[in-house]
Amino acid sequence: MSTATLVNADQLLRMPNDGFRYELIAGEVRKMSPPGWKHGEIGGRLQWLLGRHVFENRLGKLYLAETGFLLARDPDTVRAPDIAFIRNDHLHRATANDTYWPGAPDLAVEVVSPGDTVSEVDEKVQDWLDAGAMMVWVVKPKSHNVTVYRSATNVKVLTEKDDLSGEDVMPGFHCGVHEIFESGE
Repeated sequence: MSTATLVNADQLLRMPNDGFRYELIAGEVRKMSPPGWKHGEIGGRLQWLLGRHVFENRLGKLYLAETGFLLARDPDTVRAPDIAFIRNDHLHRATANDTYWPGAPDLAVEVVSPGDTVSEVDEKVQDWLDAGAMMVWVVKPKSHNVTVYRSATNVKVLTEKDDLSGEDVMPGFHCGVHEIFESGE
């Protein structure tokens, strides 16, 4: 029987900044190692593609990896996707403050790092969907594909030959999957 002390979202928010990112999973703090440069390059490219479209079309707000989303209470779960998008019609769910966003973003994007296990990624996807995310993208740098989740059973894998769409979550957004992985060299 575990006697570990559970942490809540407010305690996580007040933890001193030691240069690492943390998530809170059912009250247990998980330290996240900084991702490698390839992860950052791919995530940055996708953030730019998404951000340009969101800004030009005034669709909502885009958030960076450091942004926490409070997905569950008692015990608390706080996750931070690599990229998050919240549509304008959902921005009323919270007021601007320094706490975590209440609930899931409309779109959560996870860029898989070399140290991520399949079960860890699956757990994140399920947490996002359970908390109300309308869509989750899992970007896999090693295999150059993107898995799009609308639910646990509505899943499609896109390769570099395919087009990635924002569908009804981010209307009008399209890019070739290959654009996410181009190195520009």
